[in-house]
Amino acid sequence: MIKKIINIQSQLKCEKSQYNDFGKYKYRSCEDILEAVKPLLKQEELMLNVSDEIVMIGTRYYVKATAEISDGTNKISTIAYAREDEIKKGMDGSQITGAASSYARKYALNGLFCIDDTKDSDTTNKGTQRESESNELTVMLKGKTYKLTDLSKEQLKWIADNYKNQTIKAKAIELLSK
Repeated sequence: MIKKIINIQSQLKCEKSQYNDFGKYKYRSCEDILEAVKPLLKQEELMLNVSDEIVMIGTRYYVKATAEISDGTNKISTIAYAREDEIKKGMDGSQITGAASSYARKYALNGLFCIDDTKDSDTTNKGTQRESESNELTVMLKGKTYKLTDLSKEQLKWIADNYKNQTIKAKAIELLSK
């Protein structure tokens, strides 16, 4: 199954065909990824399931999305989180949840299929993500690099609540739940 997933990851092409007029940037949606990957899944005879659930971490609700690929016997999955805004102008509760679900699902798919979004607007925030030589996730805040595992609960909570990068955010949430 690993070879089949590697084939999909190496063949998958999913351009950023959506455009945000307000932010003036291109992006790809969850639906764009699904449309691009379905023929490759069929070719490799693999099934993809994407699901989500609402979880409470601290005092905030998050959408926890899981992208799972299976050959009928074995499964591999990735998880991503997105926080629901308490209030979003012009949106009702179901729309807020739906937007958080789409966002979390997109990043779960990005993780599963190794789609690099480092040039997306989603990563333009006050910090940047990089991996240290030991493959431990680090964040750069105000010009200084920190290992996520070295941060306080308060710092991790801030990252979980404010960081745009879903990989970093998910790791912070995971560390908070320990």
